[in-house]
This record gives sequence, C-alpha cells and structure tokens, in this order.
Amino acid sequence: MDVTISDVAEYAGVSIRTVSRVLNRSPKVNAQTREQVEAAIKTLGFRPSARARGLATGQSFLIGMVHNDRNALVLDEVQRGMVREATRRGYEIVIHPTHTPTEGAVDDVLEFINRSRVDGLVVLSPVSTIDGLPQALAAAGVPAVALSPTALSGYTGLVIFDERAAAADVARHLVALGHTRIALVSGPATAHSARERRTGFISALLERGCTLLGEEEGDYGFNSGALAAARLLNLNPRPTAIFAANDVMAAGVLKAAAARGIAVPRDLSVVGFDGSILAEMLTPSLTTVHRPMGDMAQLATVWLINMAERGEAPVQPVFHQHLTLVPGASSAAAPSGA
Repeated sequence: MDVTISDVAEYAGVSIRTVSRVLNRSPKVNAQTREQVEAAIKTLGFRPSARARGLATGQSFLIGMVHNDRNALVLDEVQRGMVREATRRGYEIVIHPTHTPTEGAVDDVLEFINRSRVDGLVVLSPVSTIDGLPQALAAAGVPAVALSPTALSGYTGLVIFDERAAAADVARHLVALGHTRIALVSGPATAHSARERRTGFISALLERGCTLLGEEEGDYGFNSGALAAARLLNLNPRPTAIFAANDVMAAGVLKAAAARGIAVPRDLSVVGFDGSILAEMLTPSLTTVHRPMGDMAQLATVWLINMAERGEAPVQPVFHQHLTLVPGASSAAAPSGA
C-alpha cells in the first residue's frame, strides 16, 4: 500500500499538521522536529501528492517558461537549468511559446497563466521586452523573472546578459589577431540581442581604427548564416574574419566557406555567439561567446520558488551576468599579406 501522510506522522511521533508544515516548508517547525519528520519521509519513501499540497497551499507547483526563440540548443539549456532547481523542490516546468512582437502577445501570455495557474514565470528575450508585459504580470499577481540583454523595469527579478560588452571582446580578439578585413553577420534588427551585439562589435572596431568590410543581416537561423556568408565571401577583397551573431549562423558561415574551398582558420577566421554545445560539435571547433543560460535559468527558478513559498523577493533583484569569449580552433592570425 502507498505510504500516507498519517503513516509519516505516526512514524515520526508528531501530528499530521506538523508533517504538512514540514512539507510546505513552514517556518513554524523547529529544526529538530523538521529533521525528525524528514528522516521519517526518507525511511518510509513517502511521496507527497502535488494535488494535496496545492489544496493546502493554494499553489500549483508549476513554473512557466515563455519564449519566442527558434534556437533549440538555447531552449534546451534553459529548460535543463530550470528543471535542476524545480525537480529538487517538487515543481514541474510548463513551456509556452508565444508570438512577438505581434499585437495580442500580452493577452496570449495572460491566457497561458490562467490556463496553467503557474506560480511564477521565467520570461526569455525577446518576449521579456514586450511593452506592457511586466506591468500586466504584476497586475495578475504572478512573479516573473526576465532574462534580457538590456535593462528592463517592472519584473520581480531581472538577469541581464552583457552582450554588448561580449561582442566588443570579439572585435578586440579579431583585431589582436591582425585582422583588418572583418565582416559581420548580424541578427534580425528587430531583436534587442542583435542590436546589442552589433553595437558592441562595431564600436570596439572603431575604437581600434577599424571599420566593417561588409555586413549582412541574418535571422539567427542556419540558412540565413550560409546565405549571408556567401554574399560576404564574394566581396573583393574578401574578408579574413567573420563574426556571426550566434553559433547557428556561424555554422552556416563554415558551410559557405567549405563550399568555396576556403580553409578555416587559415584563410578565414569565424566567431559565433552563445557558447552552445554546437560550438564543440563543429569542425573546426568554434570560437564563441559563452552565455550560461542554464545557470541563470536555475537562478531565476530559485527566485520564483522562494517567492511562491515564502513571499521572498530577491535581495538583489537585478543580476548582471558577464559573458566570456571562449577561443576555439576557428579563429587564428590573419593570413600573411592580408
């Protein structure tokens, strides 16, 4: 037979209410009693019913994640980070893709919340940058943590990835390698992340007396990276280095170079952005900017669960995450004479 909360209470020598308080992490239980009950739970193999916990606390024990990101590698890392914390604390993750920046996006997110009854929300860029969304979430009483490349107001918590500074590091890396014929495959101009990366990269080049040899806009997809690189590699003179605004487009650049017999990194250096597992899978391995999306998603989940269970807002609700350039085999010194 299944172990019940009554069995745990009898084994631990306490009341059912005390066991319930331990399960719901109530501060009204002293440390010794808590340890006693937790030992009984472990010994008996008791697994509390999420439905029963929800009835007792008014929680759903669900954390939502809202996104509009086509990059499955990034989404996988975010989900894994959230699950690491959620599973440990008895929560489940609900994923909701939405459309942005179309009209009705705010209503779509609110409808998702009403259907799922999530206790909190992790909001990824570019959804996090939708006008009016944080205010609507606050009015609905749903704590939300945003992941964003820029500062935002109105969220319970905010993780800012300093993408502009990281893109500047890419520019400095290429200039230090002796490259002067440098091109850019930027992301979609409507995306905050693409604008931050472009601004940081071009500004750092200008600081070092360099200008872009050429630029093509991609959509963060593989095919757009390959097509953009094909056009850039037709320039005369040809670029000796290309920075692609994400790893997926950088993979497209490598494909376009290989199709023309251009050796990487001997004839062309390529740098990406994201630091996804793709960077290690490519040949040559990709020089890229690492974004610890999983770690930051786990931090966001910690904040949300603490809010749901104890009403604890983050002590420091804004976290600035520095990004690191990780050298791979795809970048090297500029070809002699270039």
